[in-house]
Parts: sequence; structure tokens; C-alpha cells
Amino acid sequence: MFKSCALSTSQLCSRSSVRDFPSRTDSIRSVFGAKRNLVCHRQPNAPACAHMQMGRRPLLNRGLLAGILGTSLVQGFGLALPQMAAARGKPFSSNVDKVLDNVTWPDAWPYQKSDFQRFDESPDTVFYDEPRFVTHIDDAAIAALTAYYAKVFPESGQSDTALLDVCSSWISHYPEGFAAGRISGLGMNEEELARNPILSDFAVRDLNVNPLLPYEDNTFDVVTNTVSVDYLNKPLEMMKEVNRVLKPGGLAVMSFSNRCFPTKAISLWTATGDPDHVWIVGSYFHYAGGFTSPQVDDISPNPGRTDPMYVVYARKAEA
Repeated sequence: MFKSCALSTSQLCSRSSVRDFPSRTDSIRSVFGAKRNLVCHRQPNAPACAHMQMGRRPLLNRGLLAGILGTSLVQGFGLALPQMAAARGKPFSSNVDKVLDNVTWPDAWPYQKSDFQRFDESPDTVFYDEPRFVTHIDDAAIAALTAYYAKVFPESGQSDTALLDVCSSWISHYPEGFAAGRISGLGMNEEELARNPILSDFAVRDLNVNPLLPYEDNTFDVVTNTVSVDYLNKPLEMMKEVNRVLKPGGLAVMSFSNRCFPTKAISLWTATGDPDHVWIVGSYFHYAGGFTSPQVDDISPNPGRTDPMYVVYARKAEA
């Protein structure tokens, strides 16, 4: 079976070999503080990544963060998120599952253009030109995500059910044997998509160039996005499109871990940690409009010992 680059936060690489990434804005800095926690992927049997950068634990602006997350949650976090516990070999609990409880969102979209810059701004079509038949999270995280899908997906075998996997690849991590009237995939590499056995149809599109989804309104019961939200440089436009193609009451599921291609992830993501990522993805739902309040499930199978796994989800508001 193909493996991901299974580097953990305990496998520190030389910081001198890592160039800096685009800086985030002062508004994000004031909320999240300074952090880098990057892990790359590699082909099977390839050398271990020499460019993973570990950063400092973020010191949080407690007053500002309390207005966003709620005072009780900030008190639970303390002065710094325990994100580095895994590096010390100790399991940790980060209260990620409470990040979206009782959020008071800023009145306006809180990000700037620079937050969505990437270290490598070359065309994504070049980066993804060669197929990568690898997995990007470990087996335990994959199993946890598949089990989660089995719980939230519509009943298998219904001919009037349609699902869309955005940023899809050669595998979607859907439950084995799951069947629907339509399972569409949208991704960057045609060869990978053609290899995906769950898809009934697929399309190739670079959402960072054209975030419009090539589907009719009110088409899908479920839209999934697996460990790819961190690469989107037009997330608001894309989430509006997800809302458009969902049926009323349809479910959007955005799942992610702490693994990424660091040169292609947006600077907002690489500068922040897991609880921050939950808030960020939740904000995409909120500011896109037309969704119920976003929620988060921490489905990490063995915190501190396996890849973490988080799901932020919401439903399209009923007409």
C-alpha cells in the first residue's frame, strides 16, 4: 500500500534549510501569534523530508481571542496551545472540538490577499502534472475518516443520491462498497482521477484559477474535500460554489490534518496551528453564506501518536 510521508513532530529537521514563507497580516498575527508546523509528503521509499519546519507555540492574544472563541475556551487553552506535546512524545488534548462553539464572527471577512499567498506561486498545473499515487495521511487517520463518512453519508445504494469529491485524487476514502446514483470527482490530475474506482464521472479543474464548479445548482447531497482546503487561494468563492451545487439541506464536509505540501499551502495555514485551522475553515462557511452554523468533529484516532484528523461541516440552509 502506498504510504504518506509519515514524519511526526518529533522528527525535527534542520531549520537552516527552510526558507521563510509569505508573512500573514497583522490581524491574523494578533489572534493566532507566531507558529510554523509543516510536514511534507513523499513518494514511497523516497528520502525523508529535510524541509519540515517546527515553530514556536503560539502566544495567544487572550482578549481578542475571547471575543471570537468565548472566554471559557480561551481559559481552557491557557497562554499557549499545547501543539508541541507530540514532539515530547506525550498525548495531548487541544479542545479543538470546542473551537466553533458560540463563535462571534467579525463583521467582515477578516483576511487579506497576502494571507492566501504561497511560497511557490508557480502554476498548480505544473506542480500536479505528474500523478502522485500516494496517501497524504496515515492509515489510522484514513480509517477514522472513512468511518466518519460511513456515519454521515446517505444510505448506500440510493439511485437518487449524488456526491461530489472536490480536490479529488486516485482515492476518496469513501466507505468500501458505497454506491450512489452519482459520485463525481473534481481534481487536478486526470490520471489520478481516472484511477479512482468510486467515481462515476470526473472533471479536471484548477480551483485556484477558476473556483467555479462545473455543475448545475442543487445537484449534490454531499460535497467532500479531504486534506486539500489548505491549498485553496480563493476559498470564499469556492465555498459559495459548494453551497450553490448542494441540494437544500445537503452536507459539506471539509476534513484536514496537519500534513501538507508546505510550498503550496497558503501562508495563513502554514503560520497557524490545528485549532486555528478549525476556526479558519469554519469562517469560510460563515462568510460564504447560505450554510447552517459550522461545526467541528475531532476524529483524531490517537492524539499525539497518529496523524490528527478534523472535520468541519455544515449544511446548506433549507429553501
